[in-house]
Amino acid sequence: MWHQHKEGVIFLSLYIQPGAKRNEVIGLHGKALKIRLATPPIEGRANEALLRFIANKFSVPIRNVELKQGARSRHKIVLINGSTIKPECLLDMNAPSQDSV
Repeated sequence: MWHQHKEGVIFLSLYIQPGAKRNEVIGLHGKALKIRLATPPIEGRANEALLRFIANKFSVPIRNVELKQGARSRHKIVLINGSTIKPECLLDMNAPSQDSV
């Protein structure tokens, strides 16, 4: 399973493809959710873009999104606090994000 809920916190298992043409949720990649990011993986910029992208999708402030594992890997674990949006909805809204990253 690519997501879990524990005590009001959502845990996401993600597979990230940086340097893409646009920011978008692609679908499942094994036991992770695949996300493409337009930002290149230079000096942590792709990680920052990922946190902003997830905060936008889950309608929470960026301070409620934490990169728990995988700072230098394509496989990442992200924690989200305070969202009422179900992770399954990301698969339904896999249109490109219109946010500026």
